Amino acid sequence: MNSLILKIATRLILILMLLFSVFLLFRGHNEPGGGFIAGLVAASAFSLYVMANGPASLKKILYFDMHYWLATGLSCCLVSGMIGVFSIKPFLKGEWLHMGIVQIGTPTLFDIGVYVTVIAAVMMIVLSLEQKPKGDR
Repeated sequence: MNSLILKIATRLILILMLLFSVFLLFRGHNEPGGGFIAGLVAASAFSLYVMANGPASLKKILYFDMHYWLATGLSCCLVSGMIGVFSIKPFLKGEWLHMGIVQIGTPTLFDIGVYVTVIAAVMMIVLSLEQKPKGDR
């Protein structure tokens, strides 16, 4: 798509949607939201960016291949579950670290893993749909 207005507006919309997705990610433990819906919002922002600027420009801003992002997200989920096992508790048992008024726990790490995994999976689908067929010129 060659729309100058869409290309310019996408830069602002991308930033706003990513900020909103981070808000949803960290809000999700006490109220609606969390890693999955935040990942979908971020993936839709990146999808809009791909439609406006093309897949090559997305690969420039994300630096790594989507397979690495997917592996990172799944690793975060696995590590958050194994922390409970190393504490001689059940798999995915929540462990919390209290730092003043801030509580950081394994559910937050799990949500971050889900967030990254959802973004990577959706973007792999979008990028595969954006590729031209080999026989097509």
